[in-house]
Amino acid sequence: MKRLSLFFRELGKEIFEVTLTLFKIMIPIIFLMKLFEEIGGIDVLSHALHPIMSLVGLPSEMGIVWATALLTNNYAGVAVLLNLGVPLTIAQASVLGSMMLLAHSIPIEGAVAKKAGVSWWSTILLRVGGSLLFGWILHLIYQYGNYLDQPAIVLWQPDSITDPHWSNWLLGQVESLFMIMAVVSVLLFALKVLKLLGIEKLMAILLSPLFRVLGISREATNLTIIGVTLGISFGGGLLINEAKKGHIPARDVFTAVMLLNLLHSLIEDTVLILMIGADFYAIFWGRLVFAVVLVSIIAMLVRKVDERFCEKYFYRSVCG
Repeated sequence: MKRLSLFFRELGKEIFEVTLTLFKIMIPIIFLMKLFEEIGGIDVLSHALHPIMSLVGLPSEMGIVWATALLTNNYAGVAVLLNLGVPLTIAQASVLGSMMLLAHSIPIEGAVAKKAGVSWWSTILLRVGGSLLFGWILHLIYQYGNYLDQPAIVLWQPDSITDPHWSNWLLGQVESLFMIMAVVSVLLFALKVLKLLGIEKLMAILLSPLFRVLGISREATNLTIIGVTLGISFGGGLLINEAKKGHIPARDVFTAVMLLNLLHSLIEDTVLILMIGADFYAIFWGRLVFAVVLVSIIAMLVRKVDERFCEKYFYRSVCG
């Protein structure tokens, strides 16, 4: 009975620490981004992105879609796309969807990465640069063979996301924060159970070849899996918690966060982008292969660079 009581006391403490860390990051940025949107900041950014859209074979109007996703989230980006009413081919929807999957919610998710010890510029360069690179590669492939040039079929329209009233927006944000706390609670409970049953070690063994290539240590394996499947806020929040305790070296946290930057929320976000008519193979398998290859190259390069240089420009320890 005493062991069970200790188990839940420790669990409650970890839930409080992880959610408090995330909320300290997310709440101020959520309000700042809403204010930025209200004063027309997203429109300004979208105009700056117009020329870039032609490089990846997209209509210039898609600049505002990507700008919205970059600064807010993919749901808002999809809502803007549907309100524009600009028809896309499957190839174009796949390019746009892939770019949104790789680069979205930069202020919030970049702040989570920063809290884990990864520099802002590393996150922005990887996500925005990686997004453009992957979109350009897909565009060249589709253009070369005239692949998937049929009209994209939109399967779902999320009406509730476009509600302009502050009260409804605020209620939606509160609900999202409570949902995050609930998910974090379940994840931390599941992690403790996995550790007790020894399943955590089994998962680490099975995935160790892939993560060894990427330079991610066994200690960070399960947390990376959580981030990949559910989202960087969840996986990143748990990584922050472990990094602060000194359980995971700063270099391993950096590599894990780099992977999560490109490859997270693999289930929810993929389903959302499928709804705008994108090709599953491009947005799921293409994204997976691209992320693993790019992060493998980054991990290899970082291992060759002096630790002090890395700590100055790429990452820092958050232990203690």
